[in-house]
Amino acid sequence: MEKYLAQSTHLEQTIDGPLEFTGVGLHSGAPVTMRLLPAPGGSGIVFRRTDLDNFEIPATGRNVAKVSYATSLMRQGVLISTTEHLLSACIGMGVDNVIVELDNLELPILDGSALPYVEAFLSVGIRVQRRKRETIRVLKPVEVREGNKFIGVYPGSGYRISYAIDFPAPIGKLKTCVDLAAEMYGEEIAPARTFGYKADEQKLKDMGLIRGASSQNAIILGARGPENGPLRFEDEYVRHKVLDLIGDLALAGKRIEGHVVAERAGHAMHTAFVLRLLKDRSAWELAPIPIAEASTEGRSDEVVGAPVLAGA
Repeated sequence: MEKYLAQSTHLEQTIDGPLEFTGVGLHSGAPVTMRLLPAPGGSGIVFRRTDLDNFEIPATGRNVAKVSYATSLMRQGVLISTTEHLLSACIGMGVDNVIVELDNLELPILDGSALPYVEAFLSVGIRVQRRKRETIRVLKPVEVREGNKFIGVYPGSGYRISYAIDFPAPIGKLKTCVDLAAEMYGEEIAPARTFGYKADEQKLKDMGLIRGASSQNAIILGARGPENGPLRFEDEYVRHKVLDLIGDLALAGKRIEGHVVAERAGHAMHTAFVLRLLKDRSAWELAPIPIAEASTEGRSDEVVGAPVLAGA
């Protein structure tokens, strides 16, 4: 069984060379070409619209646009849409700094998961940089609640996420708990695909959504289950919600050190929570990762992150 392992280090990282992706936007259906470029330490993740004079939008909470079915960023009226899968892959695989160039407003949906990004990162290599990595260390609980929807974060070591969902049949109630510190993102979370109900297709298209959706980039749910199975995991639906949450929480600017609990939340609540967390400076501190806590210690500018083969 192949495991895609992130590099746990006290130093920041970037990709070791350019990467290119082409496809269509999930909601716009528009064709898009996207390039990922290495970026200097401390620069974070920055989106660049090459079709608009290289206008840049940093992936931070202050640039969050109104969200519903996807997470979008906006600055000075310029939009970047459906950022969550790429941001999730960056956080999950320890890519702190990258420039994301694209020639349209929406990122390509690819296969509906974050796995293509993980595979691409590892194919080109992940480079350890000289700048020390920091985390958002949670000091006290922060919660957002809306009816039966909830998301909160609590002090704790590592980066644990517990997620519970409750969707109409055939999904129902599912829950899972993962720890990103265990470095299993690439294998356990990244392959989980986005999903939608066949019965909702026309309504969503009438709203200007899912114009690029197909059986190649989403799980299509009929009354009896997925029409384009098999599932990659028995609980793939809730794993994808974790994938989305990791990407949305990336807008905090750093990986979180603490335990995140979410129930029936979605993109709007995820991003509202990021803004609440960032606003309450008494709830967290920026903390360096001690060298002793890094599972491996690469020297600066060393290329790491190749896939590790394990026995079946």
